Amino acid sequence: MKKLFGSLLAGFLLLLFLTSGGYSGTKGPIVVASKIDTEGALLGQMIIALLQKNGFEVVDKTEFGPTPLVRKSIINGQIDIYPEYTGNGGFFFNISASDIWKNAKKGYEKVKRLDLEKNNIVWLQPAPANNTWAMAIRGDLAKSKNIRTLEDFARYVNEGGNVKIAGSEEFVNRPDALPAFQKAYGFKLKKEQMLILSGGNTAQTEKAAAQNINGVNVAMAYGTDGALAALGLHVLEDTKGVQPVYEPAPIVRKEVFDKYPEIADILAPVFKSLSLTTLQTLNARIALEGVEAKMVAKTYLKENNFL
Repeated sequence: MKKLFGSLLAGFLLLLFLTSGGYSGTKGPIVVASKIDTEGALLGQMIIALLQKNGFEVVDKTEFGPTPLVRKSIINGQIDIYPEYTGNGGFFFNISASDIWKNAKKGYEKVKRLDLEKNNIVWLQPAPANNTWAMAIRGDLAKSKNIRTLEDFARYVNEGGNVKIAGSEEFVNRPDALPAFQKAYGFKLKKEQMLILSGGNTAQTEKAAAQNINGVNVAMAYGTDGALAALGLHVLEDTKGVQPVYEPAPIVRKEVFDKYPEIADILAPVFKSLSLTTLQTLNARIALEGVEAKMVAKTYLKENNFL
């Protein structure tokens, strides 16, 4: 009887060991990445903190690279999850001309369906904040030349006004970014009127414009940037609605999601809480105050009882 009891106990302990993932109770590892920009780092660090809290082993690959590199890496299985933007669906699937991307709900549903069908990538809960491409001009120039909208800016450029823009290679070359603005508003910037940076960090482009570095007076910006007002920059109004809605959402490989479907419930409440104003405030702490993205992310999660 003792021998039978001992065998049953050993079998129970082995079963407990296997079903719990070992004595440590960890799940994963899951490779979390982000793009090279302020908000990408912030959202990536939030994902890491939440997964770790829920027993996941995590590999930190935040600030991994620009959109094409991060996108290629998740499709190839080199990374498992990162924050992406709904409006990029038009760019990913070569249908950027469709007006569907200007509707937050329809754009999300479209990219969610296409990415699952074609790439086995699952889109999770997006944040209700539009981090769209924008162009920001120095406030003093906007005031002196009466430049408030992109139509005003086009007029200024076409009249031979002094313009130099700082932007990422992606912003300058992607058909739905600067080229879309130029086509819609009828202006064209020459190569010598551009300071092209390798990454997509708007903290750098906005600083260049604010400080007039290398003659820069216009900056690539994002809708959720928190530093714009503090740096004295004015966002040019997109009166023609050229840009799609870019709501940030975690995207995860289906293989990983099928294994750990609880990831959706872990991340959803946090992303639902990230309004435009909230992201602007958090981004400003990183870009202006110099606080590390990891610290800003954890502070927000703790203050709002997510950690």
